[in-house]
Amino acid sequence: MGKGSFMLVLLVGLTIAFGSATSAASLPRLKADPDTARGGRIVDTKGREVILRGVNVNSLGQYWQGTSKPPTLPLEKKDPARIAAIGWNLVRLIVSWSRVEPRPGVINTAYLDRVARWTGLMEEEGIYVMLDFHQDAWGPTLAAPDGQVCTPPAQPAFGWDGAPGWATLDDGQPRCFTSNREINPAVRAAWTNFFDDKPASDGVGIQTHYVRMLKRVAKRFAKDPGVAGIDIMNEPNAFGPVQTEQLGRFYGRSLKSIRAGEKAGGGFRHLVFFEPGVLWSLLGSGAPGPFNFDSNVVYSPHLYGGSIGATGPPSRESFENARAEAAGFGGAPVLTGEWGGDPLRADGTGEDYFSQHLDLQDEFRIGSVLWTWKQSCGDPHAATHDPDTAPPLPPWSVYRMDCEGNSNRIAGQYGKLVRSLRRAYVRRAPGRLASMSFDPDTGRLRASGKGARRTDGPLEVYLPLTRARLTLKGLNRVHAKKVGPGMVVWLAPKGGPWELRAKVG
Repeated sequence: MGKGSFMLVLLVGLTIAFGSATSAASLPRLKADPDTARGGRIVDTKGREVILRGVNVNSLGQYWQGTSKPPTLPLEKKDPARIAAIGWNLVRLIVSWSRVEPRPGVINTAYLDRVARWTGLMEEEGIYVMLDFHQDAWGPTLAAPDGQVCTPPAQPAFGWDGAPGWATLDDGQPRCFTSNREINPAVRAAWTNFFDDKPASDGVGIQTHYVRMLKRVAKRFAKDPGVAGIDIMNEPNAFGPVQTEQLGRFYGRSLKSIRAGEKAGGGFRHLVFFEPGVLWSLLGSGAPGPFNFDSNVVYSPHLYGGSIGATGPPSRESFENARAEAAGFGGAPVLTGEWGGDPLRADGTGEDYFSQHLDLQDEFRIGSVLWTWKQSCGDPHAATHDPDTAPPLPPWSVYRMDCEGNSNRIAGQYGKLVRSLRRAYVRRAPGRLASMSFDPDTGRLRASGKGARRTDGPLEVYLPLTRARLTLKGLNRVHAKKVGPGMVVWLAPKGGPWELRAKVG
């Protein structure tokens, strides 16, 4: 051990006092700290850099139902604790425009109350919530009608999620697709009309409706520190330079509307997450057009390299591209709102896809949200009109499903996947987090920081087991809380640089 360091052995019930569960009130507000030179960060009001990691939850979304099985599985009261037990501190909660605004200008307050209830339950477990306005292939009402004729190899399309029927202006185009749900004449027409702000039946543009809807939601959650922020739109289908520019202008309108809603609600400015177009998930590059942004935005591309388009290791280049593109938006922080793949690609060692991806997340010190918590057997990803030409995708979820016959039963978690995901990492760092790495084979975590002040909040570390040996430098005063089979440890900074080494197990 170096000068000024010491070793501490943490054992459940021996040298450490375990605190009570984290309350919603203990979640400090989050904000962005943009930096074009070093890369932006997410920080909290206690002066700490924050690494958010978690999972997508689609239970509150409205999906097309194309089979006798429901397209989503309900959230259970134990789910927040189960999510926290994996070490996660963020949920990207899917919210559907079709449910928020079922009729033009009419906001479904009962649905927002349901969103608020689950947001509160997540907060009680120390989990922030990102409100994700999700869409795939525009909306659930664009499924092909009976008798739809498609020219082979195209086949009748099925519906997905997102926009309400009243905002779906497809110009009567065929509802057919070939290999890709977005390359569908009806879907393309719906998006063109959205970007052009074509009027709905009440004479108000459909994009204008969407922007106003965001204001109402922002007002509803304006004072809630447990809401990390709003993801304006999931994977918008902006194709080509014209729509890329239109996407930027749409983001500018949306951001302005969200800020107005927060002000009207007497709250504060939350993080606003904005994404590139849908092709980023496949290509690993391609920023949206410019827009008027403020200092509290987060760039949120989906880092699917190695799992979409081609199977292989995660793409370092996509991480580099994300950071470089974020620099064009004032050095905004980067958080990938989706990543993941077939759970069977987790073999429980440092060589599996998930561990490799998390290694890159550690190196670049960015947050992430896995796709996904649960996937019903009736999810559109698993449903198909013609299994011979469009087989269902494997369930990219934490849970295995029994879909035989009429079954729609959870058969348990993917054990090796969960073991890969439950790994040590720094969740909050006083000052600036300089480095972080974890070796799942040896159970060793290394992290360092600089510029910490004694008045900063404590270093917060998740460890997957309740037995660990810590070597500390520039840190003292240990407190911990048991979380599932692991624990969260807090260490107060002495000021200046600090270093942590942990051996778990």
